[in-house]
Amino acid sequence: MPKEADSPKKLRSNRAALTHKVGYALRHPERVGPYVRRAGRDAWLRLRHPDHIGYYRAVMAHDTRRDPEAAVGSRSHDRWLALGRMQFDYLLEHGLRPEHRMLDIGCGNLRGGWRFIDHLDTGHYYGIDISPDILIAAKRTLTRRGLQAKLPHLTLTGDLRLDFLPDDHFDVVHAHSVFSHSPLSVIDECLAHVGRVMTDTGFFDFTFDRTEGTEHQVLREDFYYRTDTLLTLAAQHRLHARFMEDWEKRPHGQSKIRVSRSPLPS
Repeated sequence: MPKEADSPKKLRSNRAALTHKVGYALRHPERVGPYVRRAGRDAWLRLRHPDHIGYYRAVMAHDTRRDPEAAVGSRSHDRWLALGRMQFDYLLEHGLRPEHRMLDIGCGNLRGGWRFIDHLDTGHYYGIDISPDILIAAKRTLTRRGLQAKLPHLTLTGDLRLDFLPDDHFDVVHAHSVFSHSPLSVIDECLAHVGRVMTDTGFFDFTFDRTEGTEHQVLREDFYYRTDTLLTLAAQHRLHARFMEDWEKRPHGQSKIRVSRSPLPS
């Protein structure tokens, strides 16, 4: 699941390598037991759900039952609030206006989403997620915040083809801690289709776990990509892409890329 932030950011070493695992276990012996239990649970879920969507839905169902805020990577309510505020403040500084239409991919339990809903005009927020369990938690967040009258759309999806959404509709598309848990095929699917639903002047921001070494994954939940891999993938789908240096100053362990149909300012 989404990890707590490192500040300042660190480029990830290969966490799948045996040398890393042994060294980490020696430094943090108290974490070996929980890791082994998690690995066993995940192996069982992968046997039952060989496809990524089915597997990740099962992971989220398990984690959401325990704690919806922890399920989206927040170890405390204060951290949940802080990460949501960070997402909101960043887009606000980048020109998010109430009249904009926003698509929030992997909206989770509205950690950032409730702030976007409150800021945007009625009906202008569209959140999608692959987990029915976390969307139920999202509706509870919406109710607790008293935002029902803003009429947000909260929709379950089974892929990122976005074929149920209209052309040229969204000014801002956002995916926080989604591609950090996605194999490259899922990212490719999203980038192949997101340009259609964005306006010509719209943009798509997504975070990812960055490594400049060997690309790898841990427990099929955490995926680490080189920046150039994702920039090249975006270009293959005729999208302009830029690594967001100003996000690197934020106290969050993931990095951010922005893509658009139109050239982006340097």
